[in-house]
Formats: sequence, structure tokens, C-alpha cells
Amino acid sequence: MNIKNDSTTGNKHAGDVPKEPNEWPLWEVFVRSKAGLDHKHCGSLHAADASMAIQLARDVYTRRQEGVSIWVVPSTSITASDPAQKDNYFDPMADKVYRHPSFYELPAAVDHM
Repeated sequence: MNIKNDSTTGNKHAGDVPKEPNEWPLWEVFVRSKAGLDHKHCGSLHAADASMAIQLARDVYTRRQEGVSIWVVPSTSITASDPAQKDNYFDPMADKVYRHPSFYELPAAVDHM
């Protein structure tokens, strides 16, 4: 998929890509497993609307009844950071060593961590 770069923020918008005629919108699918607390991205699919996207996601991504909740999000609603500008987003954290959990000892009660 081609992604257009937003020159003002450096962010990329997947929804700015023109669709083919007669092509259903692309949806991103997130599933929460029975043992999980969070939804995890498991794939994408094309569907005419949100209701159809949920039904297709259920059929495709939870065939073995491993899910308890499904989220579908139009791909056009997702904004991603630009991988070329990762230094601006993530490198400043390296100079804050006080944020690393290396300045204290864990009590014996939580030794399993």
C-alpha cells in the first residue's frame, strides 16, 4: 500500500491513497484473545462497511474461537509516524537513564519478575 507523507507533521496517512474503482475500503482488525487483556492487530481485510468488517473478521481471524472481542478500524483512520524520522520520536529517551529500572533492587516478594 502506498502511504502519503504529511509534510507539516511528518506523519503518514494511509487513507490519503486513492482507492481503485469498485474496491471496498480496507479495515484493520484487532482481536482480544480469551487469555489477553488487550486487543492485538491480526490483519487487514476489505469490507463494504463496519458491520460486514466485523463479520468477516470473525470468520477469518477467530475461526478457532480464540477471540472474545473484535475491533475493526478503517485504515484511513490510522495515522503512523514516519520511519525516516524515528530519531525525533524515540532517540531522546536514551539520554534519560533515570527512567530505566536499574536504580533499585526488587523486593524478595516480587522476585518472580
